[in-house]
Amino acid sequence: MRSIHVDEISRNIKEMCIEANYYLSDDMKNALYKAADQEENPLGCQILNQLKENLAIAGEEQIPICQDTGMAVVFAEVGQDVHIEGGSLTDAINKGVHDGYVEGYLRKSVVNDPFIRENTKDNTPAVIHYSIVPGENIKLTVAPKGFGSENMSRVFMLKPADGMEGAVNAIVSAVQDAGPNACPPVVVGVGIGGTFEKAALMAKQALTRPVGTHSDLPSIKAMEEDVLKRVNALGIGAAGLGGTVTALAVNINTYPTHIAGLPVAVNMCCHVNRHAVRSL
Repeated sequence: MRSIHVDEISRNIKEMCIEANYYLSDDMKNALYKAADQEENPLGCQILNQLKENLAIAGEEQIPICQDTGMAVVFAEVGQDVHIEGGSLTDAINKGVHDGYVEGYLRKSVVNDPFIRENTKDNTPAVIHYSIVPGENIKLTVAPKGFGSENMSRVFMLKPADGMEGAVNAIVSAVQDAGPNACPPVVVGVGIGGTFEKAALMAKQALTRPVGTHSDLPSIKAMEEDVLKRVNALGIGAAGLGGTVTALAVNINTYPTHIAGLPVAVNMCCHVNRHAVRSL
C-alpha cells in the first residue's frame, strides 16, 4: 500500500491547470504546424499562421492561449493500492483548481447554479471522473474545456441498422452543423456504444488521446481516417473562413452496447484542445 498526501495532489493539479492553459501540448502543437503547412486556401493558411503566432506569444509571456480558460475537467485513474492521506481526494482536486486559476490569473468561468448563475470566483467545482485501476499510482489528466466548442456537442441515439455508415454520417453532420462555432480547426472526440452517458464520457476522453494515434481496432482506425477526410472536405476551414483543414484529428472510442442501441456522442474541441497528464 502506497500513501499519497492530498497536498501533493493539489499542487500537481494547480500546476497542470496553469500548464494546460499557457502551453499547447506537443501533439497539438505538431498538428497545428502540420496543418499550416498543408492548408491549400491562402486565407486559411493565414489564420493558421496567426494561431501559431498566438501560441508562441502565450508561451513566451506566460499568458493563456485563449481567453476562455475553460471548465476544469479532471480524469483521475486511482490505483487500488493507493491510500489518500490528509483529507478528501475530491477536495484536494478542487483546491488545486482553485489555486491554479487564482494564482495563474486564469479566467473564472464557473457559476454556482445553472439558473442563478453567480460566479464561484475560483473556477470550482471541477468536473471529476474517477476510475479505479490496478497498481499504486494515480494518473491525473486535466483538460480545461471551453464552451464555444462544448456547446456544439451532440448525442445521437441511432438504430443498430444504421451501422457504421450511419455513425459516420452523424459525426460529419455534427461538425457541419457546428460550422465556425467550435473554433476550427477542431479535434473531434467520438464515443460509440455503451449507453447515453457512457458514449458522452468516451467522447470527452477521446479528446485527450494524443493527436496522431489511432484506435487499436483496425476497423475503427479506418473509420477515424474516413471521417477526418470527409470533415476536411466540408471546406469550413480555420475560423470557419474556408479551407482544406477543418479538423486536426478524429479520435473514436468504442464500448459494448445493448442489442437495441447504437449511441454515438460527438464532443469537439478547438485547436487548443488543452490537456496535461501526470502520474503520481
